[in-house]
Amino acid sequence: MEAHVKRLTIIGAALALCAGPVAAQVRLNGAGATFPNIIYSNWITNYNAKYDAAELNYQSIGSGGGIRQFSDRTVDFGGTDAPMSDSAIAAIQGNVLHLPTVLGAVVPTYNVPGVTAALKFTPELLTDIFLGKITRWNDPRLAAENQGVSLPALDMIVVHRSDGSGTTFVWVDYLTKVSPEWSQKVGRGTSVNWPVGLGGRGNEGVAATVRQAPGAVGYVELGYAAINRMAVGQVKNRSGNFITPSLESVTAAAAGAMTTMGPNTDFRVSITDSPGPDAFPISSFTWLLVRKTYPDAAKARELVKFIWWALNDGQAQAPRLGYAPLPRAMVPWIEARLKTVSADGKPVWAGPGR
Repeated sequence: MEAHVKRLTIIGAALALCAGPVAAQVRLNGAGATFPNIIYSNWITNYNAKYDAAELNYQSIGSGGGIRQFSDRTVDFGGTDAPMSDSAIAAIQGNVLHLPTVLGAVVPTYNVPGVTAALKFTPELLTDIFLGKITRWNDPRLAAENQGVSLPALDMIVVHRSDGSGTTFVWVDYLTKVSPEWSQKVGRGTSVNWPVGLGGRGNEGVAATVRQAPGAVGYVELGYAAINRMAVGQVKNRSGNFITPSLESVTAAAAGAMTTMGPNTDFRVSITDSPGPDAFPISSFTWLLVRKTYPDAAKARELVKFIWWALNDGQAQAPRLGYAPLPRAMVPWIEARLKTVSADGKPVWAGPGR
């Protein structure tokens, strides 16, 4: 018996030597925009469960934080709804790709007791609310656009983001386009000097504040509004139509952008205030920030595999989570960028899939 056990031990050791060392799991850390956090969390959970070669993690800290951590090389990839500026790209020697992942909308949301109808907002109304010029819900101009709705004599509580935010960038990018006064006094950016209002951290913080404060009005990503069952307003677009934010109206906004883009674009394109008659005017791409060149080939290879999966298998999850999938015509353009990601001067692309 003892000799038999010894033989099994020797055979087991020999097999272990033949098998060679087990490949270490690659850990990939990302951080950034809260706008896509719902779908990124879904993708990462599903991907980590399906494939064990890599473990991905994403921290929802806002676009400003994502750009900063990506630029400081404290994360492997970033998430942002506000494209990096030319100067920020130059500061990292151009070592970045902006890869669109999905489309979404930033929507006006409010808490007005007794009002169940979807309120209508013009660009002028939204601008004056966030400039502090309209302060009560029964303001005559707001009432004129919402005839038949009984608006209370209730003070407005404006809620905005307190952190560096791509959601803010999309919101104020739109206000800057539609209002010369906003452009001059406040402008666009991931953080701005708000004329009025309370700050909330992340889409989560703004959503929570609006839900808890009667009279509150703010802006959140469409998916957060849907999940929290928040009231969402219609917005008058450039064609003069009041548009309900939806996957269809976001897709309509993207259609206009596709006419001005091509396979050689860097994807840093704004689609707010789209001219399409059915377009929701506060729509946007969201981007992953990926390095053109990585020092670690294993990390670069596994990140490229994950992004390819997200562009293909992951897109099917977008509609049920409140996002619009990318236009199919854009996917080959993004895949072409993935094929250029390198480590030690060599491309890491190993073909589609795993």
